[in-house]
Amino acid sequence: MERLQKIIANKGYCSRRKAEELILDGKVTVNGQVVNTLGFKTDKNAIIFVDGHELSDENYEYYLLNKPRGYISAVKDDKKRKVVTELIETDKRIYPVGRLDYDTTGLLILTNDGELANILMHPKNNVEKTYIAKIKGILNMDELYRLKKGIKIDGIICRPTKVKIKKYDKEKNTSLVYIAIVEGRNHIVKKLLKAVNHEVIKLKRESFGFLNLGNLQSGEYRLLNKKEVKKLYAYKK
Repeated sequence: MERLQKIIANKGYCSRRKAEELILDGKVTVNGQVVNTLGFKTDKNAIIFVDGHELSDENYEYYLLNKPRGYISAVKDDKKRKVVTELIETDKRIYPVGRLDYDTTGLLILTNDGELANILMHPKNNVEKTYIAKIKGILNMDELYRLKKGIKIDGIICRPTKVKIKKYDKEKNTSLVYIAIVEGRNHIVKKLLKAVNHEVIKLKRESFGFLNLGNLQSGEYRLLNKKEVKKLYAYKK
């Protein structure tokens, strides 16, 4: 049993705050009965109508986007910067699962399925994300060992699941580093590399769990199929 406003939000109809307003306005019915109290709980499989529209899992959409540089991972921005949802043609209220920084590119999942988003973002489910980072300077063996051993970031140890040096460019004094983590904290890859005295020049997410970019070019996206969605749900511990 869950609070009604949470179920409405998780089914992607609107935000939880907006759902609370609709409930108080008497615009929500559960199994044919009007509900106008915020403490009401029901089963997520109940028949729910919001403002005359029935909620169902068929309203869910799942997208895999190759995020370009210069977009923020948000639905809207008060600074009027470009947001990732602008890149996808849909009339559903989708939002990004987690985030990639403004200048970070690569794989981003967007959906209106709140339950799946929570599964993929919750630390206990250990969903691995992999990145390629171009950094200033040559990453040496001691620094590589420190990264593999784990580094305290903002008071909490972060231990990548994999780290390896892909190549050096001694002439330009740069390194290309592959790094895999299950962490979801903001700027965590940049902070890890900064902790070993290397500034990130470019950062791209290559994979999210079992999903990868495939042939998607920057700014392109595709729908996830039912098999992929089911496999993402399987990350739930």
